[in-house]
Amino acid sequence: MIERADQLVLNYVSKAADAAHGVLRADQRLDFAKRLRARIEEERRGSQNAREVSKVLARFGDPVALVEREARRLAEAGVPTMRAEAGVPAMRAAEEGPPAQPSGAQSTGDQGSTRRFPTIVDDADAPPGVQTYRRIARESLDRGRGLPFAGLRRMAMSSANPMTTGGRDARTLVKEHPRDAGAMVVLVVAALLLPFDLPPLAIFEIPVLVWAAGAVLVLFSESWSLRDKLLGIGAPLLGYSAGGVLVGGLRVGSEPGLQAFFAQFYSVSGTMFMIGTGLGVVWLAYRLLDVS
Repeated sequence: MIERADQLVLNYVSKAADAAHGVLRADQRLDFAKRLRARIEEERRGSQNAREVSKVLARFGDPVALVEREARRLAEAGVPTMRAEAGVPAMRAAEEGPPAQPSGAQSTGDQGSTRRFPTIVDDADAPPGVQTYRRIARESLDRGRGLPFAGLRRMAMSSANPMTTGGRDARTLVKEHPRDAGAMVVLVVAALLLPFDLPPLAIFEIPVLVWAAGAVLVLFSESWSLRDKLLGIGAPLLGYSAGGVLVGGLRVGSEPGLQAFFAQFYSVSGTMFMIGTGLGVVWLAYRLLDVS
């Protein structure tokens, strides 16, 4: 969701700004936060997916570490900071040595301002053994993602080990996607209303209207792809029509005539609609969890 993705960025920049209190002067904090936000937006590349934005922020690392790196850079450039003005020698930070800067870094001593943050990349100077194990780990992850139903297995294991799904479960799913969870609840309510003989509203049955409302909520969601939306809201219709025809036809047996077929069709189509709704909601929840 767009609101959550933007909030993640704001929270990260706010943590960095809070960590800069007592370390950088007010103007330096403002400049640092502005450049950090611009660098995050550049790495984000316009993505509104909360999961992708979280990965980008994870690559930046701990905000406190970014503030310390900024303080060291200013100390090396001879620019006084609040830490130095408070009596902490700026050379203490300089003695730790300059931080390793990935390719793409551009720094200047002009008023203590870094023109742009370095591109976040893996450490190219890592020992050969570390690079080898990184490559093996990436290949193992890629193979795991390609296994059939690997995501479904991780979701089933989440109750015993939440880290298999990145710490996400049904509770966090509802907190992160309240409108999407509400849409799935509406679909379930529509199926549960079928056994009740409710009076129609105008010419429409109440369960049909409730299902239509849930379908609209799903279609306007930004969390699912179009394919997932069609599968989720189309499963009840498929169960009602195809399932009713198949099961109703089998139950007719040797009884001749359309009247017997329609009698069997209407007796089982409601149940098939409920089964289709359950399968569709399970699929939507599975895709929303995004365990794969």
